[in-house]
Amino acid sequence: MLTMNDISVALEVALSYKELNRSAVKRGLSPSDVTCVTPSAGWFGPSEEGRRVIKVQCFSNQGTPNFYMRPLEGLTMTVDIDKKVVVKFTDTGGEIPVPKATGTDYRFKNQKEPLKIKAINPISIEQPLGPSFTVEDGHVVKWANWEFHLKADQRAGMVISRAMLSDSETGVPRSVMYKGFSSELFVPYMDPDENWYFKSYMDAGEFGMGATAMSLVPLNDCPRNSYYMDGIFASWDGTPFVQPNMICVFERYAGDISWRHSEIPVNGFDIREARPKVTLVARMAASVGNYDYIFDWEFQTDGLIHVTVALSGMLMVKGTTHQTVDQMPSQEAASGPLVSENAIGVLHDHFITFHLDMDIDDTNNTFVKVDLVKERTLPGQSPRKSYLKAKRNIAKTEDDARIQLKLYEPSEFQVINPSRRSRLGNPAGYKIVPGGNAASLLDHLDPPQLRSAFTNNQIWVTPYNRNEQWAGGLFTYQSKGDDTLAVWSARNRAIENKDIVLWYTLGFHHIPCQEDFPVMPTVSSSFQLKPVNFFESNPILKAAPVFEK
Repeated sequence: MLTMNDISVALEVALSYKELNRSAVKRGLSPSDVTCVTPSAGWFGPSEEGRRVIKVQCFSNQGTPNFYMRPLEGLTMTVDIDKKVVVKFTDTGGEIPVPKATGTDYRFKNQKEPLKIKAINPISIEQPLGPSFTVEDGHVVKWANWEFHLKADQRAGMVISRAMLSDSETGVPRSVMYKGFSSELFVPYMDPDENWYFKSYMDAGEFGMGATAMSLVPLNDCPRNSYYMDGIFASWDGTPFVQPNMICVFERYAGDISWRHSEIPVNGFDIREARPKVTLVARMAASVGNYDYIFDWEFQTDGLIHVTVALSGMLMVKGTTHQTVDQMPSQEAASGPLVSENAIGVLHDHFITFHLDMDIDDTNNTFVKVDLVKERTLPGQSPRKSYLKAKRNIAKTEDDARIQLKLYEPSEFQVINPSRRSRLGNPAGYKIVPGGNAASLLDHLDPPQLRSAFTNNQIWVTPYNRNEQWAGGLFTYQSKGDDTLAVWSARNRAIENKDIVLWYTLGFHHIPCQEDFPVMPTVSSSFQLKPVNFFESNPILKAAPVFEK
């Protein structure tokens, strides 16, 4: 993982390089008008091995704090971090104007025109008796029927451990998940240009989701009555530093319903039964360069865990000579659409891979793929022509548990404990329920995809190994893909009735648009971990309704 010292060294070397000053002056800028960032270099063959290098690219900060919208296009430096020298300098964009600063400032105090929509009245969720959760020893969260350990991590950002759920019949805590966290983020940009091809970030392993986390803003990032937790990490020289208010915990009520049913008067019964849904959320946000990632782990009283990743922040734009779409040749347009004058929003993907060490009622679990299969009726058997059946397939080895999601070949994916049975004989389990998703379309031999081969499937299952926590490998920076989830899984180890880890990747394809300028409205995707025969019946059947006092 890059340290702040690595980044500081690279920037110091780059900003003192004479060719950079010449390029800035050529664009009408003084050195003080230039802000530089340090994209990771990736790995593109043996010629780049044997030294630690980092890329440096620069922007104009004239007239705006949003320098990302004002690139010095075509200018890239490669810095040897250890030797503290520029080993390559490229400037192919001298004829491309720096995009204007007008309209790029996103700070509220600098918005000169009022919002052209009717103002929304303030909304406040009150808790007159205070929150219903407690945090013991600074990390153990207890709420309703849930208990789990919550901590900040320099690489993963936020880690949920020892998640326990009380049995609805006995009240005894039962194990659900030993540990869950975001293991890696892969963000490849789709431009083969000399100044763009290397942009294929692995944010957790290269920069750290905790290291790049910022303090959450009360009432804006998190609601009233939130509990805040600091992150305490080691800096590059071993001295500790604190990320204050890095994580927040709060109860959410959004008017949703836990369960309901109504009946018209039949046999004298007029039934109107409904229960409001209140959930518990653990949240953090990381600002990895231009992008902001918001992670929510949301716990429900029915046993469901809802994990959401939301994206906001700035586009990484490419400078162009063109100001309107009509001026753009098709080849350049293919890199992405024009989002502002002289600025292209380059197509890119986001993939977030989660490490989910499920321990359903103990460590030894089994992965089951339940396929929905179409069956045909026999002639004269039924007015129906077809119906569906659920066919269970137990994964014996890792090969059996590599899953690519298919809309027209639907399946359910369960982690069960064969030794823990309900009164009816069903094994206790949880299933992973995918939300909206996207798959990587890159060639498997493309260097960025080799490094991030964990995105070749949406689901993997591996036997637990304490050395296999980071999907992109323990040492990610300039790695070449020889220590990834895909490499570990290729051993095809036994996973039936073992201590297993479920890996899930959710993805986004991002085709930028003008609404993403100058700062992107939040977009999100999610997945759920949902009980399957874990309880004897609906665990919140006896939850009380709410009445006006």
